[in-house]
Amino acid sequence: WHRAVHVWIINSKNELLIQKRAAIKENHPNQWDIPSAGHVSSGEDPLTTAIRETEEELGLKLQEKDFNHLFIVVQQSTQKKGTYINNEFNEVYLVKLNVDLTTLSLQKEEVAEVKFISISDLKIALESNNPSFVQHPQEYRRLFAYLETYITNKSSGHTS
Repeated sequence: WHRAVHVWIINSKNELLIQKRAAIKENHPNQWDIPSAGHVSSGEDPLTTAIRETEEELGLKLQEKDFNHLFIVVQQSTQKKGTYINNEFNEVYLVKLNVDLTTLSLQKEEVAEVKFISISDLKIALESNNPSFVQHPQEYRRLFAYLETYITNKSSGHTS
């Protein structure tokens, strides 16, 4: 078991940034996934990891205040006929940021491309079990519930 971070980025149009994993990735190559994620190094706290991973993978230099901790998700997966076991406690963060995709500096070993997707289009892709997307059912369910409240509050003049 180990800790990891997942960093979601949402823009003012309520679109989520997603990344296409590099073709050379051991697991889930060429699939759309969370825009920035990584393992928490020994002695490092999750927020420091989130800042580091977002800069390494996307070239975004963010500060602690930019990250909103949403929740922790326990994720267990076994792949490659049982030879790849991944047991994680994922600290999930949300960053509210308008990003010009042309200014990002993608880490080619990790990220093939990025794009924004509407929440409804992402839901449709996941509900149809689109094989182009990495599945994180518990995380997506909780993220969508949070975003529904966030967007409702935002449209009524309240933000969280």
